Amino acid sequence: MRRTSRLVGPVNAVLRSSSRRRRSDPDAAFDKALRQAEADSGGTAEGDEAFVEDYRRLLHRIASVPSISPLGWVGGLGDLRSRMTNRFRVRRLLAEHPEIADEPIERPIIVTGLPRTATTLAHKILARPEGHRAPLMWELQATDRSDIDRALRRRRQRVSARSASFGHFFSPVLPQIHPMEPESPEECVFALPHGKYWLVTYRMPEYRRWLEDHDFLEDLRYYKQVLQVLQFGAPKRRWVLKSPYHLDYLETLLRVFPDAKIMWTHRDPNTVMGSWCSLMETGVALCNSTYDPRDIGADWLEMLSNMIRTARDSRSRLPRDRIVDVSYHQLTANPYEELPGVFERLEMEWTADDEDNLGTVLARPGMKRGHEYSLTHYGLDFDMVDRAFGDYVRMVHRMG
Repeated sequence: MRRTSRLVGPVNAVLRSSSRRRRSDPDAAFDKALRQAEADSGGTAEGDEAFVEDYRRLLHRIASVPSISPLGWVGGLGDLRSRMTNRFRVRRLLAEHPEIADEPIERPIIVTGLPRTATTLAHKILARPEGHRAPLMWELQATDRSDIDRALRRRRQRVSARSASFGHFFSPVLPQIHPMEPESPEECVFALPHGKYWLVTYRMPEYRRWLEDHDFLEDLRYYKQVLQVLQFGAPKRRWVLKSPYHLDYLETLLRVFPDAKIMWTHRDPNTVMGSWCSLMETGVALCNSTYDPRDIGADWLEMLSNMIRTARDSRSRLPRDRIVDVSYHQLTANPYEELPGVFERLEMEWTADDEDNLGTVLARPGMKRGHEYSLTHYGLDFDMVDRAFGDYVRMVHRMG
């Protein structure tokens, strides 16, 4: 499988000199990105010093990745600048319209579970009924009020489309593995400041250790503000949110969204690991000049198994009715039989329209994957995965 376009090499060659120069002085690169973010947002970094300094340190870590490619540097710096722009815009809107902070985010449904466990399928299905709403990719990248000028809305959507096309252009296999569409429901990670998604393309052990001690409370409070801005002036709908990394902080999540329902999808980790590592290799190949697939396997086996342990430990302290368990096998093998019961447990009504919507969602590109991927390519085998995940493997198998 060819993971990157043949254009990656020539483009990296063109960018090599300028990216090397900018990487050698990450503070100067960051300061320039910060000024651009303030100008583009109409806002300011003033009063948000802790967030800014965390991002400055993150850029230092990205710059110090030994294997990073020029495209990897450009992509990382651009992502940081985009996220700062959105943050400053959200803060500006809250300062201009303090009543936004009073917007209630009521009874959200939060889809989580290990990656590659049908969370995307569940997210799209749950977001479609009338009265429900999922944040779209472009909204998470360029958050604004619902009544923004139509021309501005279209410009924001085009910017998001260019962002998605960056990955699709340089990695033609990506649309088949994980398509990104600016006007489709997307993961919370596009608006959350920190998380393991920064480790998808860059191997940063220091940042990984930093995440282990990071308190996600302020990140999630900011994410709630993003939703409040999007909701302001629009009809109230029940939000449907999604990220596999929410497993890292379920209790904190419920502090910010105290009446949320969490849908947790489960799948055999042996299948998850092969599929996930293959997706990770696509991003790593695009953003790094060299890499070892065995590092991808070792890193993500540890991170994903730790996520499960953390989430199960947190779950033991949560009310039982807050989490709805769903079997990947049952959901994908018998969606028309499984989903009415899932809807009921999420306090939703299954209707004829939902049945029609299910057929539409299942027919979309990317919803069906024809094959899985090899564990051995990533230095893994079934015994290693079983040991790492412990009795969680047996629990998943009992679910069917």
